[in-house]
Amino acid sequence: MTPHILIAGGGIAGLTAALSLHAVGYERITVVEAARRIRPIGAGLNLMPDAVRELDALGILDRLETHAVRTRELRYYHRGGGLICREERGLRAGYRWPQLSLHRGHLQQVLAEAVRRRLGADAIVGGVRVNCLAVLPDGRTRVQLQHRDGATRGLASFEPDVLIGADGIRSAVRAALNPGEGEPPWNGHLVWRGVSRMEARRAAPFMLVAGDDRHKAVVYPLTEPSPGRREVLVNWALTMPADALDDPGDHGRGDWDRRVPVGRFLHHYAGWRFDGVSVPDVLRATDAAFEYPMVDREPLARWSHGRTTLIGDAAHAMYPVGSNGATQSVVDARALAHAMATHPGPAEALRAYEEARRPAMTELQLANRGLGPEAVINLAHQRAPGGFLDIDDVIPPRERREIAARYAGTGAFDPATVNLGSPYEVPVGAALP
Repeated sequence: MTPHILIAGGGIAGLTAALSLHAVGYERITVVEAARRIRPIGAGLNLMPDAVRELDALGILDRLETHAVRTRELRYYHRGGGLICREERGLRAGYRWPQLSLHRGHLQQVLAEAVRRRLGADAIVGGVRVNCLAVLPDGRTRVQLQHRDGATRGLASFEPDVLIGADGIRSAVRAALNPGEGEPPWNGHLVWRGVSRMEARRAAPFMLVAGDDRHKAVVYPLTEPSPGRREVLVNWALTMPADALDDPGDHGRGDWDRRVPVGRFLHHYAGWRFDGVSVPDVLRATDAAFEYPMVDREPLARWSHGRTTLIGDAAHAMYPVGSNGATQSVVDARALAHAMATHPGPAEALRAYEEARRPAMTELQLANRGLGPEAVINLAHQRAPGGFLDIDDVIPPRERREIAARYAGTGAFDPATVNLGSPYEVPVGAALP
């Protein structure tokens, strides 16, 4: 009988895994998602060229680009307005694939539509999540599902041939495999995110990251400015220590994706203006602001147990630095499918997938705790807190290049490596287990 694969979580990681597994020949794939239906919610994100390469291989790049921006340039600024450095991105940086800025909801909907079209309308089951599981002696997992309201009516326990935990930073699959791990550790910072509708003439065509060692702002367009377009979408994200707020309130880690008024933090970014981009103006134009604790997960010593494994945030949730959250979820999914298609059994395949991905992702998690490429902002503030006339006197060009190159090398997303093509194409004639 054809193996049955159960994917817990209908986010970017889970949906990409379903498409990737189908692409290598698996047909019996079920995605269970706690939300009753997949809706275009959330804010924007960046997909690095290595992830775009993999989504292109899955045949959905054209659809994604209908509502995306090809990111061409990234600029880092001192909070006083001085330009620290600028980097060409995507095609301009020599990649064969673009870097894309797009709305998370658009990406998720494109993935979901492709899953339903290729695997069938019933491939995604909404309003259902994994409740508990037990790894059996033969390596399979007995899974109990529950409805979103907590009830288990009509949901019997069953034993898929493979279980993939793609259920995010608060993964029930991860929790069952690692009992006692507890809540994600919090670093004391808060993150606010939102999307603003701006006049096209007031939106910059570049992505910016600005701030100091305590406050940061990220701003970039989600809509291509073009002649005749009067309004564009602009994504923004801010971070600062919770103890810097006038009224920190009860913002504990239980408050997840909480809607808050912009006035809660707007005044902390007064006067932040960078080459024509006014951060306060962007914030005032937002439809909604959402607050998150900045958390990640401690690296795990193993992801796979028998025929169960983890991908995406469930495996390696990291701080939102370097545009790597969604990117690495996509790459995980493709790597997993490749391993499943090129190894004789599921357990061996999951071990091979983990051996290929876990060491690099552990290193990337730790690099993000050190702020990755955004470390140049901290350095600029530490060495020149009042600003500078010439950044080369503060951080020499060679040091800036080394910071960027070191981070790119950590995740193997430098142009030379990415341009070799996907390492996850399945050889012709590869047999499924």
